Amino acid sequence: MTVTSLAIPEVKLVTPRRFGDERGYFSESYNARAFADAGIDRVFIQDNHSSSAKAGTVRGLHYQSPPMAQAKLLRVVKGRILDVAVDVRVGSPTYGEHVSAELSADNGVQIFVPEGFLHGFVTLEPDTHVLYKVNAYYDRECDGAVRFDDPALGIDWPVATGDVTLSDKDAAATSWAEFRSPFHYV
Repeated sequence: MTVTSLAIPEVKLVTPRRFGDERGYFSESYNARAFADAGIDRVFIQDNHSSSAKAGTVRGLHYQSPPMAQAKLLRVVKGRILDVAVDVRVGSPTYGEHVSAELSADNGVQIFVPEGFLHGFVTLEPDTHVLYKVNAYYDRECDGAVRFDDPALGIDWPVATGDVTLSDKDAAATSWAEFRSPFHYV
């Protein structure tokens, strides 16, 4: 696999090798030893599957606060997304900055988003399926969201705000100005 750090180096793109022939391909999408050797040494305890019927479905920007903060490893198994991570670690030199990457079933790229980041994505094709691993269980008391389209974040989402599909939770998310980060840069 190839591991590449983004402009915020703690967020990494992981591209597993694909071995193809006339039948299709084989790919090892996760190997704890290989990931640890690449500096991604989390113990993932839960796998999640997100299915979005429409292109333009936005999920995020989400976080879980300590003590249930989550690191995530995402991949797309059908369709295509733009994935976004925003650094919210107080004291970080990249606090408030974001990185993004296109993930698709075709490119096989995965993204690792550590604890201390808001995370979200928008589907770029209908019937998109995203699988992701997390290293902490979901806890409703630690769950939070920041408005995906807050202009203060400067995220260039490839869909018009009026054309997105949002959950009630995401539509009611707090603004960036009101957000008080529970994370600190170490």
